Amino acid sequence: MFSPMLGKGGFIIRRKKLLFVFNPFSGKGLIKNKLLEIVDQFVKNGYEVTVHPTQRPQDALEQVQKRAGKYSLVVCSGGDGTLDEVVSGMMHRDKKVPIGYIPSGSTNDFASSLKIPKNMGKAAELAVSGVPFACDIGNFNEKYFVYIAAFGLFTDVSYATRQERKNRIGHFAYILEGVKRIPAAQPYHLRISYDNQTIEGKFIYGMVTNSVSAGGFRNITGKNVKLNDGIFEVTLIKMPKSPLELNEIIASLTNLIDNTDLIYTFKTERLTVESAEEIAWTLDGEYGGKHKNVTISAQRQAVEIIVDSRMKS
Repeated sequence: MFSPMLGKGGFIIRRKKLLFVFNPFSGKGLIKNKLLEIVDQFVKNGYEVTVHPTQRPQDALEQVQKRAGKYSLVVCSGGDGTLDEVVSGMMHRDKKVPIGYIPSGSTNDFASSLKIPKNMGKAAELAVSGVPFACDIGNFNEKYFVYIAAFGLFTDVSYATRQERKNRIGHFAYILEGVKRIPAAQPYHLRISYDNQTIEGKFIYGMVTNSVSAGGFRNITGKNVKLNDGIFEVTLIKMPKSPLELNEIIASLTNLIDNTDLIYTFKTERLTVESAEEIAWTLDGEYGGKHKNVTISAQRQAVEIIVDSRMKS
């Protein structure tokens, strides 16, 4: 921890306090070579810094939940999973403080949505010089997620793909791993309710998002996405009955065609998903457990994340 400094006349200048939580194994582990630059940036901007490398899963959540109240700013570095833990920890607190984010993962979807630089040095500078942006957070059966809750085809690819492989080829690893699963795609008979409407049928994939990208693909989550309107974008993909229908789905998702009866898209602030069998979900790319009944809602402008001032305009 860095101590207060002396000003003119020997008076003590009380620095603002910053908690820096980072995942040393995220992405290619490049943050290990950037730590001095990052911490130096914090100190030059007037912060007294406490550094905590995460020790195990959920460590970031626990650290933020217990310690954030002692600081005026929490900055985290890692992938989407690390950000998810930090935000979840903050959501469990009555007194919340702003969060700065230095992305260092393989995909970093939410950082892209917030226009946070990929360069760690620039992201560190932004974390202590930007402005707070109150963004929506998802509630999933009383758990929290930052930008995506999903089930079905491809959704376990993130946590099933070995970290070393993610590090080597980035989000392309998710694609390669997911393609292998198409022949064995399992449909789920679901009943989805939202805004006094009900959809029922067999689906192979679904996602509830608050992001302009998912899995590294921009614009796959819908149009006119706003991160602070209390509304989530929902995409549901029906079970294709033929290779032709599968090609139609792929073409739609890659924006080659604009509409198809095989994909439902809508916006809502709350929905429920009911299934006769347990379904595995992912929350921000991490395993979210198996559930038969799920309620998802948007917590409007629940957490402040530091962004460039132009993001708010």
